[in-house]
Amino acid sequence: MENENEDNLPLGIALSWGLVKPPQRGPKREMSIEKIVKAAMEIADQEGLAAVSMSRVASSLGFTTMSLYRYIPSKDDLLLLMMDAACDMGGIPNEDGQDLNWREKMRIYFRASVDIMREHPWFTDIPISGVPVTPKNLEIVDLGLWTTRDLPLNDYEKMSIVLLLSSYARSCGILMKDMDLAIKAGKSPSTFSGIDYSSALKKLVTPERYPHLHPILMSGAYTDEIEGGNPVGDDFEFGLERILDGIEHYVTSKKNYPGGK
Repeated sequence: MENENEDNLPLGIALSWGLVKPPQRGPKREMSIEKIVKAAMEIADQEGLAAVSMSRVASSLGFTTMSLYRYIPSKDDLLLLMMDAACDMGGIPNEDGQDLNWREKMRIYFRASVDIMREHPWFTDIPISGVPVTPKNLEIVDLGLWTTRDLPLNDYEKMSIVLLLSSYARSCGILMKDMDLAIKAGKSPSTFSGIDYSSALKKLVTPERYPHLHPILMSGAYTDEIEGGNPVGDDFEFGLERILDGIEHYVTSKKNYPGGK
């Protein structure tokens, strides 16, 4: 394996950009970095990140572990490549979405970011180790900046808004994928509303011990028992809209910009 990179990028990052020549030995036609990463992702999607090892991936492809190391030198490099491959937001409109206002663009970006974590529950099990530098991960940054393109903000403000949106998406994505996994394991969806425990909680949560929670619980808001349904709708979407309201307030207070909902 020969590194063509002249900028001293770490090997895993260089691999993601195709800056490393394929090995001269080993199963050249049957094996590739793309096939290895795809096989690893399939294992992680089905069994979790802990099930991914170089030997397990090699076995799933019908090759020896040493064969894999000729293409991807370490498990850390494999995880980095898996993360990058998962960051495929090709479905988000870019230039074709010119007629969308900035709020709708940010909604699209948020939902697509959350979908990555729901489709690949292992994604957030890999710690963030630095600024995005791999190609598909940078596409996410680019698409985030697409949402701010028409806003009268400087580059630092735009990057901060992308960080705000992506951070909220990551938080919501972790919660949603945890709920998905729990339901898949047999938990009832009503477990997450708390309605299954409503009767018991109303006995256990006293106003003396929980003076602020008690009235909320008794009103039915804590366990989604409000007659006519939750008036704020989906909690995650509610939070997103408040973030967008904050961005709109910031923009309009900074410059006389009409915004748009």
